[in-house]
Amino acid sequence: MKKFGRSSIIAILMAAIVSGCAQGGTPDNGGKSEPAASPEAVSSGQNIKGKITIATNRTDLVNTKFKEYGEAFKKKYPEVTEVEFEALKDYSNVIKIRASANELPDIIMIPSPQIAATSYPNLFEPLDDLGFNDKIYFKDNYTVDGKLYGISVGGTASGVVYNKKAFEAAGITEVPRTLDAFMDASEKLKSKGIIPLATNFKDSWVLGEWRTLAMALSGDAQYLNNWKNDDAPFNADKPLGQTTAILKTMIDKGYVEEDLMSTNWEASKKDIASGKIAMFLLGNWVVPQIIENGASSQDIGFFPMPYGNSGSLTTVISPGMPWGVSKNSKNIDTAKAFVKFMVEDSGFDDFGGYLPVLKDRESKMEQLKNFMAMGPKVIENPPLDADYSTILNKAQFDIGTYMQEVLTGNQQETIDKYNKKWADAKK
Repeated sequence: MKKFGRSSIIAILMAAIVSGCAQGGTPDNGGKSEPAASPEAVSSGQNIKGKITIATNRTDLVNTKFKEYGEAFKKKYPEVTEVEFEALKDYSNVIKIRASANELPDIIMIPSPQIAATSYPNLFEPLDDLGFNDKIYFKDNYTVDGKLYGISVGGTASGVVYNKKAFEAAGITEVPRTLDAFMDASEKLKSKGIIPLATNFKDSWVLGEWRTLAMALSGDAQYLNNWKNDDAPFNADKPLGQTTAILKTMIDKGYVEEDLMSTNWEASKKDIASGKIAMFLLGNWVVPQIIENGASSQDIGFFPMPYGNSGSLTTVISPGMPWGVSKNSKNIDTAKAFVKFMVEDSGFDDFGGYLPVLKDRESKMEQLKNFMAMGPKVIENPPLDADYSTILNKAQFDIGTYMQEVLTGNQQETIDKYNKKWADAKK
């Protein structure tokens, strides 16, 4: 665990607090692609033209904010004819399949671990020529053999987003610092007819946050990477088992949605904005989305999720998915210029609720300032180890599917099943 004030991630968080106060070789493309952009080409607009397509998991922004970014980019570069955003619901798995078939669009937000870092040189163009290498955080996460292949959309802290009015209606006067206090708050919310916690159980990707909480509980930044040395990482007495048990208790006590398999991501945001549901375990990036769904900013808060009763709090800071430019793009210069535009000019980091990836920028999120004022210890989510990623892919493991199975089926049978899959994949 990194001490507060020592890592680059802490520098981002401190910047957020101050502001609150005052993720070899080039294949033959058959002549499809233009030469890689030079810094001069990008800055001058040379070869920045034609159409580009960007794949995204943000289905909610395709016809709104992303459309605005596309128009602004075309205004800056008039020879660009079209900027198309392709929204994918099962984003990570679809992109994994397309990457395997070498059919990626011009730009993607690279999902991890579905696309391992070892694959970057074969799939993506280096982005070193955009001039960001010494200006961004999370550079090491996306650098292979000295070349930068991805630039994160920004950073996220894991915690509990909550509706303050719902807490007030339930008589909760302060955010919980212990697991017992968290459960007590949930009981008070339930007694007032308020659903304590949104799980988004059907949209399984949200359940992955309980694995992030397991890293916080472990106190070890290398918690996931160390799975490569473990034949039984799913055991109930290990960190993921312990955080899964917390959610299981919430389900058993009726502190979540009544019908788990009818939950809906978009509806959950509206329900938290209205106070029908009180809490959501996710990254700070979800805060502006809840505000967009009808909540006032002052009514939405954010606190570190307690996983025990010591009173000590821990959060994991992770990079958001990085922009990547496909080697098969027919307009590499244009694609790179768009990535540069999104990082420097768009303001997407603040809009999306991310900690800025550029070191000289400050977050404007008040909720993050209050979050850090609670004094959590910070774990920086490191690059995924190549061996861990390989085992993960061979095991065909998906955290959301696992959580669905272990929470609705026979717990021990599910744990044994996945431990066997993991051990077999290690071999």
